[in-house]
Amino acid sequence: MSRRPILRFPDPQLALPAAAVVEFDDALAALAADLLDTMRAAPGIGVTAPHIGVLQRLTVIELDAQSGVKTYVNPAIIWSSTEMISHAEGSVSMPGISEDVTRPNSVRVRYQTLAGEVKEEEASGLLSICLQHEIDQLDGIFWLQRLSRLKRERAVKRFAKQEKTQG
Repeated sequence: MSRRPILRFPDPQLALPAAAVVEFDDALAALAADLLDTMRAAPGIGVTAPHIGVLQRLTVIELDAQSGVKTYVNPAIIWSSTEMISHAEGSVSMPGISEDVTRPNSVRVRYQTLAGEVKEEEASGLLSICLQHEIDQLDGIFWLQRLSRLKRERAVKRFAKQEKTQG
């Protein structure tokens, strides 16, 4: 297990869709462990393999110690509620920047475990938001694309200014 470098916005790889995982082996388990270490070090509550330049449909989410680590291989949303919720979102690829994003409050996700077993899970609230956010990233949709043009431009300018002062 090790921490891996995170791609920074606007890296073009963040706009690429990830390929389905077909090999459920020790390499996949090691990648998931690396993602967990990388996410915790960032810090963040969710990360995808594309965030570290690996274009595979794998995400790791850890909202808090109580709910534990959740690993999703090839996740797909199969149902969304009509009730919406707005929550501040950001990205480990764009640290320090967040904006409110409106998404369905609840989703049902079909995914596979690290062993390849197919499962379904319903989620609401923060877990639902995280799943939608990370599945967007797996589809090549960076979270900024969920913002209005004005909010997106302001967030990009804030990030550029922040990078300039830190760099």
